[in-house]
Amino acid sequence: MLVWHPRSALGLLRTRLRQGPVWLAMAAAQHGIRLVHVSSDAVFSGARVHYDESCLPDPVTPYGAAKAAAETGILAVHPEAAIARTSLIIGHGRSAHEQTVYQLAAGTRAGALFTDDVRCPVYAGDLAAALLELASLETAGIHHLAGADAVSRFELGTLIAGRDGLDASRLPAGLRAGSPLPGALDVRLDSRETQKKLRTTLRGVREFCTKP
Repeated sequence: MLVWHPRSALGLLRTRLRQGPVWLAMAAAQHGIRLVHVSSDAVFSGARVHYDESCLPDPVTPYGAAKAAAETGILAVHPEAAIARTSLIIGHGRSAHEQTVYQLAAGTRAGALFTDDVRCPVYAGDLAAALLELASLETAGIHHLAGADAVSRFELGTLIAGRDGLDASRLPAGLRAGSPLPGALDVRLDSRETQKKLRTTLRGVREFCTKP
């Protein structure tokens, strides 16, 4: 059993994001090994906002295109593999998103949290448990593992600040539309079909950021 989660990269590593998972999938298929590949909501443009497992990728960034290509390549060489698309991963203060909130609240970082950039954050513990479950099942193809709540990056920041005792009023807000940053604005992964297969509940961020 293998769970493969390549990290975000630039330049040459974009090629490895496409090719590395496919090479691994070829080896897994050859030896009859179960493979779960962790992908991203970056494979979508946000044009239709709501995306379930039947939606075809339409990436607008090189990273999203690399992830979409990896998905296609994996399923081509290992049709029994599972693809698990997820969204922003929130843990216990160690994720990049949480660190950004801490730095903005402390005034040690410039920038803003966008009010028009919407995702479905997932709790790291829920995601890990769901991936282990998915690895134990025989289901193949595309699966969505995202939280139940769609929130903006600014709302996510205020929830993290409230959970960790920070002054949310210090968090600067802004708009991503019109900024030079590439990528989709509003991408909401619909995980209901995958959730039906799992015992693990993929909680929404409004729940896991306010309850132990």
